[in-house]
Formats: sequence, C-alpha cells, structure tokens
Amino acid sequence: MANRLQFSSSPYLLQHANNPVDWYPWGQEALEKAKRENKLILVSIGYSACHWCHVMEHESFEDEQVADLMNRFFVCIKIDREERPDIDQIYMTAVQLMTGRGGWPLNCFCLPDQRPIYGGTYFPKQDWLNLLTNLAHFYETKPEEAEDYAVKLTAGIQQSEKLNFIKEEKIYTEKNITEILEPWKMLFDFSEGGHNRAPKFPMPNNWDFLMRCAHLLKDEAAQVIVRLTLDKMAAGGIYDHLGGGFARYSVDAKWHIPHFEKMLYDNGQLLGLYADAYKWCEEKRYQEVVEETFEWLKREMTSPEGGFYSALDADSEGVEGKFYTWHKSEIDEILGGDAEIFNAFYEVTEDGNWEEEHINNLCIRKEKEEFAAVFNISVADLNQLLKTSKAKLLKVRNQRVHSGLDDKILTSWNALMIKGLCKAYQAFADEKYLDLAIRNFKFLQNHIIKTEAGIYRNYKNGKASINGFLDDYALLIEAMIYLYECTFEESYLHQAKALTDYVLDHFRDDESGMFFYTSDEDEALIARKYEIMDNVIPASNSVMAWNLKRLSQFFDEQRYQKIYQHLLKMVEPQMKSYGSSFSNWASLLLEEVKGSFEIAITGEEWTLKRQDLEKIYIPNKIILGGEQGNLPLLQDKFVGETRIFVCKDKTCRLPVSDVSEVIKQIFE
Repeated sequence: MANRLQFSSSPYLLQHANNPVDWYPWGQEALEKAKRENKLILVSIGYSACHWCHVMEHESFEDEQVADLMNRFFVCIKIDREERPDIDQIYMTAVQLMTGRGGWPLNCFCLPDQRPIYGGTYFPKQDWLNLLTNLAHFYETKPEEAEDYAVKLTAGIQQSEKLNFIKEEKIYTEKNITEILEPWKMLFDFSEGGHNRAPKFPMPNNWDFLMRCAHLLKDEAAQVIVRLTLDKMAAGGIYDHLGGGFARYSVDAKWHIPHFEKMLYDNGQLLGLYADAYKWCEEKRYQEVVEETFEWLKREMTSPEGGFYSALDADSEGVEGKFYTWHKSEIDEILGGDAEIFNAFYEVTEDGNWEEEHINNLCIRKEKEEFAAVFNISVADLNQLLKTSKAKLLKVRNQRVHSGLDDKILTSWNALMIKGLCKAYQAFADEKYLDLAIRNFKFLQNHIIKTEAGIYRNYKNGKASINGFLDDYALLIEAMIYLYECTFEESYLHQAKALTDYVLDHFRDDESGMFFYTSDEDEALIARKYEIMDNVIPASNSVMAWNLKRLSQFFDEQRYQKIYQHLLKMVEPQMKSYGSSFSNWASLLLEEVKGSFEIAITGEEWTLKRQDLEKIYIPNKIILGGEQGNLPLLQDKFVGETRIFVCKDKTCRLPVSDVSEVIKQIFE
C-alpha cells in the first residue's frame, strides 16, 4: 500500500512511495504529528541518482521488520536534497559536526521541534535496527540528555560559517593570490591531474580559477595542472566516450571508474570550462568534449518544452554502471574487424579493465599519434575508425535498459547549463549552442519566473513549485548576464537587475552584509544559514558577488560595487587556508588585483566583431554593444561605422575597427 509520498512530484520521493515505512514529505502534517505524539523525527535525505540511497532503501526501508520499528517510534520524513537544499544544509551541518563527515543518504534524528540529536549517512541493516532501538530507548528514558544534545548541536549549526565583520577597506595585491596558490599546489596530483586523493571530483570552478592564474599571472604550475587535469578527465572513464557527458566523480585516482550518475550541474560547468580551455590553448580534444556533451544534453536531458532534466542514475537493472560498461566479446561481435584497434585504444581486455567487476569501462591511455604509428595507419584513418565504431556501439547501448532519469527541472542547474552553452557559443561561434540556451531561458521565463515577483526552484509535470533559494536567483542572474553578452539584448540585463534588487530586499543579512540561503518570505527552520564555501557548485554568495560586480559595471551602479566589495573582504581572510573551497571567490579577488576590461562594440558589424573577439581567451572582461543601446557605458559610442572601444580602470583607449588592434591594446 502506497504511503504519502505517492503524491509527490520528486522522482526520489516517488521511489519510496511503496515502502512499508510510513514516510511523510516535509510539511506541517508530519511536524505537528511529531509534537502531538512526542516522537523523534527521522529526517532521511537523498536524491534519485544516489547509489547508496538505493542500497539503504533495499536493505532497510523495504524491509517489514525495519519499517515496523521506524513507524512505531519515529515520524519518518523523506526529503529530496535537490528540491529542499535548505533543509539538507542544516542537517548536513549537524551530521558533520557530530561525525566529521557527511554525504548521502543522510539520516538525522531530531526532537519533535526539529532540533537534531544524532545522525549519520549509510547504515547497514543490522546497525540501523540497533540504532533505531537504542535511540527510541534513549529518548524515552533520558529526555534531558536529548535536550542537552539538541541545544549544543543547534548552537553549532547556527554558528557554523559565521564570519567576523570587517569594517576597514582593503587593497589587494598579487601577494593575496600567491597566499592562496602556494599551499594549494602541494595538493595537486602532477601525475594524474586533479587533487592527490581519491575519490576525485571534477570541481570545475577550481580549474577555472587556476586557468585564470595561468593566463593572467603566467603561473607555470597552474598551467601544468589545469592542462593535465582536463586532458586526464577527457581521456578517463569518468567521461562517456560513446555518448558524451561526465559522471559525477571517479572512485579511483586515475579518473577511470566513476560513480556512474550524470548530473546536469557538473556537465553545465564542464561544458563551459572546456570551451574556455579551448580558447586558452586551442586543444582540439576540448572542442570534441564540448560537442559530444552538447549532443548528450540534447538527446537525453532536454524536455520537449526546452527545460533540462536533473540527472541520470548510476544504476540500471539494479546494477551500478551496467548501462555504460562492456564485455570484450560484445564489442568484438559488434565491430568485427575494427574491434582490435578500438579495444586497444580504449583499454578493453578479455578480463575487463574494471578488475573488481571483470568488465570494461572505456578509457584512453595513449596519444593518437603514437598509437596510429603502432598500427601503421594515419591519425585521420584512426579518427574515422573510432568515430564509426563509437556510433555502432552507441546504437547498441541505446537498446539496453536505460539508467533512471530524474526529470525534475531545477532553476539553478538549468542556469548553469545556459552559462555553459553561452561559453560554448563564445568559443566556437556555432549558433546551435546559443539557440538551445535561449530556448531554455524562454522555458524558465514561461514557467519559473513569477509574474509578480521572484522565481520558483522546481518544475515537474507541468507545475512549478518551491520558492527559489539564493542559488536559483544567483545562477539565473548570472545566466542572464551571459545571454546579454552573446546577444547584446538589454532586456536580459534589466531582468537580471530586477532579480538582483529582489535578492537585496529579501535575502540580505543586515548584520553581516552576506546573503542568506533562504528568503525572508520562506518558512522558518531552526537556523537561517549562508552558503559561503565553493563546492562542486560555486557558493551562491560568491556568484552574487560576481553578479553585483558585473552589473555595477554595466549600469555604473555604485551601490552594487560597494556590496560586492564588502562580500569579498568578509570572505578573503578564509581563502588562503583552503583555496579549493573558495575558488570562485578567488577568481573575483584575482580580477580585483588585475583589473577588468570593458569592451564596447558598436555599429552594423558588431555580430562578427563580437564573435571574433570572443574566440580569444580574455577572462577579465565584460563585453557590450550593438547597433543601439542605453547602457551608461554605451553613451556617445554610436558613431555610424563599426567601432570597438576598450576601457579599463575608468580610462578608455582610442576606438579601433579591427579585433587585432583590440588585442594589441589588451595584451601590450
């Protein structure tokens, strides 16, 4: 018999709708029941593509004995962390304070008033049964101790990530960047790329910052580690060599065996990162990664209305990676005479290159030139053989049972993909990238942006729900700014400015000047927190700081400038201790040190000039223009013929007509 989750829109909650556990969604019904019956609350958090969430469901939540204990002593609430990151943020902090680690599934036990007293991540069935029994007995016999735990934990949650208020103004120099870079370099893996640990996550904003350092500071170590990391990820098993797109992380240090789930947020950022990297060093493989990931996005992740789905599961038919992996005999049968070269190139063996599972996950360990020479063929012939072979294998793979699709559409993740598509358009001047970005934005405009004020976070089954959180606003504003720079349609900037003003009115903390993750119009939880540290997605506060900087330039808005500079000086003291967790902030700090260019292109030929200019890697710039415009920076710049104006630090150079002259002005 289905439980209350059967009425949810979340694919993750629907996965648990037929559990014997009497699950509730988060809401007043469950919270009032806990108070009325004086029961502990179990807050169990996961997401649809989470492998260990599925394991715990199968072992425990589908078991009648376990469910009986849970139903008898607890009010059990299931939460999709992607729909309600505000709740996840609070209880993840609690578990990290208790155990020193976090992750999903996240299971946190709370008093009837939502304050946590104990928690953890995955529990095997017997451990879970013991924990349920012990906690129920503890709360019944020692309620005072439970209250004491709750007081201390809640105080810890409320104090975490609190920043000391800094009043004095700051002047930054390259020394501030060096203090971030030098200790960070000790953590790089100069053999396999990334950081010297396993598992390995792509962390796109880390490599974006380091690419900026390599370019603007001529830092050799940064250049080496960025190129190495991008090359190794594109060659590794974390990348889907048949269908395009990246998995969430690799479990090993060589990027070989991934956790096979594919997340929209990773691929949106990686699309943009590889596009920028192509502009930086013109590596052909990076363009291939962008094109293949784009095709995956269109084929598997785009709804008929133009929204982008959230994720693909790691599992199919109950087995992790089954959809993506191969036995050598399968490939031999499909490819026939071409199999020998294909198998050698992608490390396919009889016993399997994934030793634990005795199966193959495609990866590359050879340079094409050297490999082609061994088989006495040209690189062109090798490329054609690989292309044909991959198409044959992909056709067969598509007939398999597909991994589960999380088809909810999240504002923040869609915005990340819009930005990635805009960066791809800037790098390659191919209209297909911009067309899809604009189509997606129109979808968000029609379904996510409210007619009165504000935005929604989630769209599923024809309905938008859940008020947007700070990351939804920040990343959508950022996407609008990128759309403007690709089109010079000022409506994007005006919408971005309107949403920014909404954020200032409803999210800003008057005491610290930072932005809360939740709006003052949302339900009150046990803590109202900031999101400051950059993780697999940049922190919403760092994205807002960037937005305020760019909008302050476009609109000559001094108020925005003061706010972003305040945000930066509040966070800057934290950066040198752990650069990886402040990389988007560090990019902003670097731009404050090196300055940024304001490039205006006006006249009939603005489209071609903009395209030519955007193919060059200039990370510290904004670009604006068109045949007409009302932005302050465009005043007196419409002179009839096409002209390009380069300004920096409130000083403008003489206008020029050719992009090569612009490059001289910027790089001389």
